[in-house]
Amino acid sequence: MARVSQEHLDARRRQILDGATRCFARNGFHATSMQDVLAEAGLSAGAVYRYFRSKDELIAAIAEETFTRIRGAFAQAAGENPPPTPDVLIGRVMTIVLERRIAGAEQQAFARLIIQVWAETLRDEALAKALAQGFDGMREIWAGLVDAYRANGLVPADVSSEHMARTLIAAVQGFIAQQALFGDVEIDVLQEGLRGLMSMGAPAPPPPVR
Repeated sequence: MARVSQEHLDARRRQILDGATRCFARNGFHATSMQDVLAEAGLSAGAVYRYFRSKDELIAAIAEETFTRIRGAFAQAAGENPPPTPDVLIGRVMTIVLERRIAGAEQQAFARLIIQVWAETLRDEALAKALAQGFDGMREIWAGLVDAYRANGLVPADVSSEHMARTLIAAVQGFIAQQALFGDVEIDVLQEGLRGLMSMGAPAPPPPVR
């Protein structure tokens, strides 16, 4: 019997995760059954349970995948000199998080799925631990970026890197919540707002010459 290639296994896992993401985003985590996931993915129970034994494992895999994508964006930014300013970097991260193109999962629906993942951490200790580890990793990278901003004269010496990192992460979390609740916020709105906050205290540009 021919061995199944790793490429085939990865594609099947991707098919299951995409189907689960569409179901969770469309109907909610608790209203979705494993049978719904099977139907959405177009696979048999045996094919799905080979990879994921429960909805909890599916939601944990979706959360971990999202963190991996975000960490990749941060790692790339940390290697740039000078690093991109917060408005540019957060725009990149939000594009990765919210513009993940999966047929049937719109931007607002995917934001709602992220909110559901956060809520699940209140009852699922393993998921809460994974989320906390992801948060700590992002906070550490952001703090390093703030240090780089300070070295480039963009952040005052008396501003805590830890505090600024938490605040920037909170801006992302708040934007996701707005998108989930109202669905009318574009990423460039967040970027422009951040640019405005970053410019406070700087000399105003001269009026245009008429």
